[in-house]
Amino acid sequence: MLKLAEKYHDKPAAELPRLFARILQNSIHDHFRRQKVRNAAVTTLSALGRDDDKDDEFDPLDALPAKSDSNALEDPARQVERVQIVGLIEEAIAALPARQREAFLLRYWEELDVAETAAAMGCTEGSVKTHCSRAVHALAGMLAAKGVSL
Repeated sequence: MLKLAEKYHDKPAAELPRLFARILQNSIHDHFRRQKVRNAAVTTLSALGRDDDKDDEFDPLDALPAKSDSNALEDPARQVERVQIVGLIEEAIAALPARQREAFLLRYWEELDVAETAAAMGCTEGSVKTHCSRAVHALAGMLAAKGVSL
């Protein structure tokens, strides 16, 4: 409601319900996108499993699997394939139009949110979302044409 009042105070009253619905929908989508990323990246300590029957000296770090050097154990053919795929992705990103590439890299590589990306690019949040969406679809198409499915 605050966004509506701040940004669209000069609009006719007939347009306000439609604008409010769109603002609300975009805010909900942004919230769930952020939540999905956070949930994928963070493991809560309670999810690590604690047995109450054991002593009180529970260390959550002991419950996490040790990270091994994945490159040392990986098949050399798989390493070469991964390097080739990364090269194809880099070529596809370089082939994007400048604004799409800028929005894509700021949002997904630099991990800026929509508002920060819009400020960095000097455009609206809607433009950032449009550029990112077009970039993702274009990248998927270019990579699919080269036989890469992610």
